[in-house]
Amino acid sequence: MTDDSLLTLEHVAVGYGRHVVLPDVNLRLRRGSFTGLLGANGSGKSTLIKTILGIIPPLAGRMEFASAGVREHVLGYTPQRDSLDPIYLLSSFEVVLMGTCGRVGPGRRPSHAEKEWAHQCLRETGADQLSRKLFSQLSGGQKQRVLIARALAAKPDFLLLDEPTSGIDAAARQAIMELLRRIHEQQQPTILMASHDLPIVRTYVQHVIWLHQDNVLEGSVKELLTAEKIEEILNLEMN
Repeated sequence: MTDDSLLTLEHVAVGYGRHVVLPDVNLRLRRGSFTGLLGANGSGKSTLIKTILGIIPPLAGRMEFASAGVREHVLGYTPQRDSLDPIYLLSSFEVVLMGTCGRVGPGRRPSHAEKEWAHQCLRETGADQLSRKLFSQLSGGQKQRVLIARALAAKPDFLLLDEPTSGIDAAARQAIMELLRRIHEQQQPTILMASHDLPIVRTYVQHVIWLHQDNVLEGSVKELLTAEKIEEILNLEMN
């Protein structure tokens, strides 16, 4: 593994049980990179992210993180859809506090310092005024800010986001992406963001992984997101 690689996947198959979604993934993610993960619905974006996170095991191949020294790499995760049931009356602050659980440990109460850090993460994402509001009552864009704050509360060096701009209006999409750009510039985490929004990816990310018909294509935005290359990948005429 090269010095600037955070994660290497060699001949990794991802899927569920005996159902293989992607049969042969070979990737290297560089430290500090902002990478867009493109693909149509069902192409395997969420499955690949969950495999990297360890939520589901790889079906074959080798997946290896570079050494982080005396500690393991810390992963932050924003899911495509949050599964919190509205029957649970959790405030936005309580949702963000979940991100500290990896440090606090099971069955223990968060310290004052951890609670202050959760508030800081809400401030970082422009959601501090939402801290006492019920998460279930927030708009789509507000929920995304809170979920990103929860991911940041883990103090990650690798941030994985699954469609963070899906289902929200244009103004909220731009605000979320400007937030992610600022986080990347200031904190320099490695970011992998799944999306199906070509204009968003073209504007904000540096590197692209495109899942298309079991193939994994990789390159810079300038290499993969030209009109000619998109036409070649999708095999259709661009108007």
